[in-house]
Amino acid sequence: MPELPEVQALVDFLRVRTEGLVVTGVELGSISVLKTFSPPPQALVGAPVDGVARHGKFLDLDCGGTHLVFHLARAGWLRWSDAIPATVLRPGKSPIALRVRFDDGSGFDLTEAGTKKSLAAYIVGDVSAVPRIVSLGPDPLGDDFTLEVFSQIAASHRMQIKGMLRDQSIIAGVGNAYSDEVLHVAKLSPFALAVNLSPDEVERLYRALRGTLAAAVATASGKPAKELKDAKRAGMRVHGRTGEVCPECGDVVREVSFADSSLQYCATCQTGGKPLADRRTSKFLK
Repeated sequence: MPELPEVQALVDFLRVRTEGLVVTGVELGSISVLKTFSPPPQALVGAPVDGVARHGKFLDLDCGGTHLVFHLARAGWLRWSDAIPATVLRPGKSPIALRVRFDDGSGFDLTEAGTKKSLAAYIVGDVSAVPRIVSLGPDPLGDDFTLEVFSQIAASHRMQIKGMLRDQSIIAGVGNAYSDEVLHVAKLSPFALAVNLSPDEVERLYRALRGTLAAAVATASGKPAKELKDAKRAGMRVHGRTGEVCPECGDVVREVSFADSSLQYCATCQTGGKPLADRRTSKFLK
């Protein structure tokens, strides 16, 4: 799933590529991808791209005051082409959910792999019309996201810090991968309760959150869209590296599996050497 650093890189990429361009077509390969019905896709045709922004994991193209907003979900991606195919996209079984064309012949496709279709697009006059954007928590890289703000967040949530970091209504933009990375840097168990963290642990988590995301944004910056997935995987310390050596201490990276996801961590660095039970509980193995 694209998270804050990759989404920001896509925003920067689109901002450069679409400067001065005008939308000439919007085609749906999947009717269900569009979550709004007014204004229609044709409202974007003839509009200039005035800006590209990010809201959490949402991308926002401002086209003459009408916004094309989309969330790539778990298996979605943006595929750019300097010469978009001339063939008109038709609804069907193609992995392409939506296509946008520009007046210089370029454009992009929103694609989604797998059978579970979660990619979502919205065409709105104001981004506040997208409920999931309105409900977003603060951006962890925002200037107003201070240690004091984060401390208040942690103190008010009696939940595991892994879940707190991933909850978009609490903090916007972090998903499964970067929450693993942040917790490894902070040397904290993913199952620790936020409300029970000491002031020192809260500060460590705050510094790890900001530092890890900022470094990932810097790494992704300037890369074309097609290279971002590989760059993300290559930069992971523990996430997706079950069985490999921890880069900090040399212990093995371990995993906790759930029904539809998993987390990775280092027992030596994060849990006092005690492996976490590989089941849906916060208890340690006996």
